[in-house]
Parts: sequence; C-alpha cells; structure tokens
Amino acid sequence: MSLNFRRTIPLFTTLLAACTTLAGCGGEEVKYQPRPPYAGQKASLPPVPNVPKKPIKNGDAYTVWGASYSLRSRVHRKEVVGKKLNFTAYITKTNLGDAPACAVHKGGKADPENCKAPIPAFWIGDSKDAPIEECIKVMGFASNFAQVWEAINEFDKGKDDAEYNDTMWGGKVPNPLPAVGAKVSLSGIFATTFTKSSTGAEANPVMGLITLEEMKELEPAPELATLPGVKRKEKKKK
Repeated sequence: MSLNFRRTIPLFTTLLAACTTLAGCGGEEVKYQPRPPYAGQKASLPPVPNVPKKPIKNGDAYTVWGASYSLRSRVHRKEVVGKKLNFTAYITKTNLGDAPACAVHKGGKADPENCKAPIPAFWIGDSKDAPIEECIKVMGFASNFAQVWEAINEFDKGKDDAEYNDTMWGGKVPNPLPAVGAKVSLSGIFATTFTKSSTGAEANPVMGLITLEEMKELEPAPELATLPGVKRKEKKKK
C-alpha cells in the first residue's frame, strides 16, 4: 500500500464523522405545509375593451359594418360571400370627378393607348362622414367613363325616367348617377374580388366589394355627379 493512500484513510474517516455530527446537531425538522398557488395574490388583468355594438342589419338590408364583419367572421362568412345582398347606406366617395381627361369622351371611341383609367366606382358607408377604410367599394355599374359620358347625355335630355344601358356590360347605369352625400338603397353581389374588369381582378379581403345590380336614391346629393369638363343640366323643380 502506497504512502499517499495510507495518509488518505484517516482524513476521510475524520470528514465522515464530522458530517454525521453536523446532521445530528440540526434544529427540529420543518414540516411541509402545502399552500395554494398565488395565495393572497390577485391577478392583474387589462380592462375589457369597450367594443361598440353595431347593428348587422337595418331591417332586411345589411349595414356596411354588418356585411364586412360577417365577411371576416368564420361563422358568418358563408352567409354573405358570393351572395346578392341589400344595403341601405350613404355614398361617401366616387372616382367620377377624378377621371383622366383622356377617358372622358363619347362612347364607341377607344381610350388612347397610354390612357390609364380606373373602372368607375363609388364607396358606401353607414354615415355621410364614414372614413374610407370603413366603406365598401361598389363597381359594375359602368364599364368605363365613356359609358358614363353617354349616360349623362341621355339623362340630361329632360326625362325623369331616362335610361341608358352600358354597351359593354349590358346593365343599366343608375339614374341619377352615384353622387357624394346621397342616401341609397342598393343590391349587388358581395365578394372579396371584382372580376368583370378586362384589366384584371381587384380584391379587398377586409371590407369586400360589391358588384352593383340595382340602386335607388332615397335622399338626393347636394349636387349631381358628373365628369371633368362635363356640365350637367339641373332638373327643373316641380
């Protein structure tokens, strides 16, 4: 047995004895007392948000908020997407007054090759001053601004029941034309995309889009809608 090993044995014995002595000299053993989690403490939670309650419908007609809410709902989405819906709302914006000059002309004449014009459109909201992000875009009532020009020419001949059919899409252009401030009832196909345009589909998965089929004016706008450079003939008051 080596010298180093013989020296190690007494040291190990001494340490073992010391550890045993310390273990026996401790105080009384503390008994475990179970406590419920977070005893005496209250969870700090943020306040419940105050979400305004808005009507989904107004009678048989959807509100703008109601249709867009249903579109975003997993439960109600199937009730509105691709369906013909009725709306009662205010016209908050149109793009008729922003038509580029190159697109404002008689029907039957093509726009210049470099003329970039959007599809005629307007937006509806649940109030006259509804912000644009809370409005639904309506399209499909006229294929281009030349068709709107022809409709104005027909409507201003003086007949209250004047009609004009879009020569490309075949549907009736609404009389009176959509104008900001008017209250209207309308019906159309509600979806996330508009596909009638020859320049490609347009999409809005948040608010949706309406392809107009019928529209009736309930309250007139302050002014008749028109195109840049086209002066309207006000109807005679009875």
